[in-house]
Amino acid sequence: MILPPEFINDWEALRERWTEGPLAQWVEALPVLLQSGLSTERYGDLPRWRAALDNLPAVSAGEPTLNTARVGLTGTACKDDLEALERALKGLHPWRKGPFELFGLHIDTEWRSDWKWDRLADSIATLAGKRVLDVGCGNGYHCWRMLGAGASEVIGIDPTPLFILQFKALYHYLRVPDIHVLPMTLEAMPQHLPVFDTVFSMGVIYHRRDPMGHLFNLKNKLLPGGQVVLETLVVDGDSETLLEPNGRYARMRNIWKLPSPGLAQRWLDDAGFQRTEVVDITTTTTEEQRSTPWMTFHSLNEFLDPADASLTIEGFPAPRRAILIANKPA
Repeated sequence: MILPPEFINDWEALRERWTEGPLAQWVEALPVLLQSGLSTERYGDLPRWRAALDNLPAVSAGEPTLNTARVGLTGTACKDDLEALERALKGLHPWRKGPFELFGLHIDTEWRSDWKWDRLADSIATLAGKRVLDVGCGNGYHCWRMLGAGASEVIGIDPTPLFILQFKALYHYLRVPDIHVLPMTLEAMPQHLPVFDTVFSMGVIYHRRDPMGHLFNLKNKLLPGGQVVLETLVVDGDSETLLEPNGRYARMRNIWKLPSPGLAQRWLDDAGFQRTEVVDITTTTTEEQRSTPWMTFHSLNEFLDPADASLTIEGFPAPRRAILIANKPA
């Protein structure tokens, strides 16, 4: 099995760290998963994205910044290097999650993902010294924030190759240990792998036709007493309220079930979690999600009813998001 070139170092680091521990069963399966997740036969744009990585300029390293809104690296670069850096990184367009900053170059992403982090950071259990899994992590913005919060190891998973290579572009400069973003889904992991102290699932469950199956899968990745952090689109209503948009919501595809906050809490309870709590409910605004020079496609403004911003273009309630926390029984 030939590993994708981006993951040779990851494989060696993970194999050294995991072979003797509880993750041994997964580490042996990783080469097949990594090759499938970055298959040029499946993803025709991979050569172009890899060329963007190859064109990243050599710039003297600064200090990693993981605890600020703009994750990245301090330091300065000459004008030619900054222009080359911008060209290479824009070869990985569109940039959805962020923001990032490298040597003064601001990657102004579609989402102000730092706002979401600020809404949850003070409510979750400490990540200091913990092993963390981030499901559907995109390009890994929140993974960096988790590492900055003291996690001893952060594993992000996402099936979208572009996001994986965006993470690799950042990692090309930051080079900090104990963080990996791998090209796969939660379902590709071993079903029973209770090795993580905290598992994040943010913006994933409404893409699942079986939300309870997703919650059980998350629970099976947690150590006893571990915490799940669940973020989801929600609708107003009581603990029975569920919106089923039949696959399309705010021009997003594969959206199946939007619960009320109370129903999401009940789902967690029914999945066997304890101490379930809704810690935040926030309406998504066009300041938090918008088009930028780094994501030039349509964004939230075009996904809302132009005559009534309280509705999506399909006539559903406009996006609101809830963050819930719960614990696996000890």
